[in-house]
Amino acid sequence: MPLSLYDLTVPNYLQTLAAVSGFLKKGAAFCEEQGIDPDEIVQARIIGDMLPFSFQIASIAQHSLGAVEAAQSGTAQPPKDPGTYTYADLQKLVDDAQAGLEKVTPDALNACEGKDVIFHLGKHQLPFTAENFLLSFAFPNFYFHATTAYDILRARGVKLGKVDFLGRMRMKM
Repeated sequence: MPLSLYDLTVPNYLQTLAAVSGFLKKGAAFCEEQGIDPDEIVQARIIGDMLPFSFQIASIAQHSLGAVEAAQSGTAQPPKDPGTYTYADLQKLVDDAQAGLEKVTPDALNACEGKDVIFHLGKHQLPFTAENFLLSFAFPNFYFHATTAYDILRARGVKLGKVDFLGRMRMKM
């Protein structure tokens, strides 16, 4: 049985979004235990020239639910980080992305195959088909930003391991 666009994307997004939600909760618990304001992490970076934790989390939402919505609408753009997020706001972004993806039906996403999607980046327009946008652009970005958010929390001392990143795998039972 061939894999559909839905099969290749939504279950993977949901697995990693659940993992991100989990490591955000561990980050919040760590802050509470250590007497750290979790909002201090919002602007954290691994190195000075990178975008902050808040952008990483906003990008996770944008490159998952936002990417599926872009496949359906035909237009996409970079995530916006208003710079005013709290740690709780970031947790809500992830939860909202999960909830939105849980509502996506296979038929609705599979109907996007072959559809044009234009990614607007300033003056530039990057043309894709829906499947190439999701698989060659949104997925790599999604995993990059999820990894970077994980790494920022690890660098701050949050006790995370590989299992926290992998989340609940879909193993044969």
